[in-house]
Amino acid sequence: MPDAMLKRAIREHFTKLGFTKGADGLLQLPGSDKDDVRRLHAGQRDERIASSKPFIERNLGRLLNHFADGADIEPEKISLRLIRVKSDTWQSNLFRLASLTWSVPVSSGFGRRMRYLVWDDGHDRLAGLIALGDPVFNLRVRDNLIGWSVGDREDRLVGIMDAYVLGAIPPYSMLLGGKAVACLVRSRDILNDFGESYGSSVGIISGKAKSASLLAVTTSSSMGRSSVYNRLKLSGESYFMPIGYTQGWGHFHITEQLFSHMRTFLRLRDHHYADQHEYGGGPNWRLRTIKAALVELGVSESVLRHGIRREVFIAQMATNSFEILRNGKGVPNTAALSTVEEISRKAVDRWMIPRALRSTDFRQWRRSNLQELLAPRTETNDGYIEAARFS
Repeated sequence: MPDAMLKRAIREHFTKLGFTKGADGLLQLPGSDKDDVRRLHAGQRDERIASSKPFIERNLGRLLNHFADGADIEPEKISLRLIRVKSDTWQSNLFRLASLTWSVPVSSGFGRRMRYLVWDDGHDRLAGLIALGDPVFNLRVRDNLIGWSVGDREDRLVGIMDAYVLGAIPPYSMLLGGKAVACLVRSRDILNDFGESYGSSVGIISGKAKSASLLAVTTSSSMGRSSVYNRLKLSGESYFMPIGYTQGWGHFHITEQLFSHMRTFLRLRDHHYADQHEYGGGPNWRLRTIKAALVELGVSESVLRHGIRREVFIAQMATNSFEILRNGKGVPNTAALSTVEEISRKAVDRWMIPRALRSTDFRQWRRSNLQELLAPRTETNDGYIEAARFS
């Protein structure tokens, strides 16, 4: 694609999303409520759905019965368990299918990965998803909270994971199941899984052998301020704490098609970022590639300021996690961690049963509604209208 055509495609893309240019020359959000955020993700989500169409057609029929009908759920019988997902299994197919129903496209993660199906043994149905992966290298609110220098972060980031997929699916999401699923992250089960999988590992960025303990897990809300993670407590114990907001910069609003054009543009100029996509070549290759293309095109990097400030949360796996992360010394005190079974029992009593008594809307959910969640948004004169009203 010639330079002029690519620049025009970038302008048209942001105009279509509803961005305008402010007096300061920066992009202005078309809005900041949840529907606006979903609309900004619409193009990326539709690309994901379109590219996954053969997978959906091949797997939806045989996996559909693993999802629940709301009418069959007896909240007092819900009992959550974690099933570790391995690649190339029916569980991995189920994880992928369920993640495609998310309003915001789910990342595939990078580096170390721990994926789980959150299973309701009481009804033998899928209740939610958890995926932990390597955290982003630069996260100001996290680093300021811990008190890290750049060198500290390089040495000790191995003790942190990021929950890049975290949530319940309908009808469990309609019973505040998202809170229950989030609490399961801070469990002895996940701590033990991490120790078995990554207790002795080599840092991908540093290349150094490290004896790693899982000390903390971060996550962020894709919809700005989160009502799920805020004040997330069971029996007086905090599970996630808010630590601030991101700055509203990123690349989620750059579709895969537009990104592909940028890579082709860089490749024709023998730019090394075009194909330098292995993790370890530096943090966030995709973002750096987009920046390189914008510089070559003479387009301001300010187009990466989408303005959506995501709330960031952190869960301490040990009572002295921050101290160890800050100083690099100490033995983690994890005596207070509960098991998944214990957390599930408390969460069902605290949130899910009371919600069912207040509202019976969840009983209207049918697993057949998943076909709506797996459909592209339809575009009208008013922009993208989301079919997935339950997500």
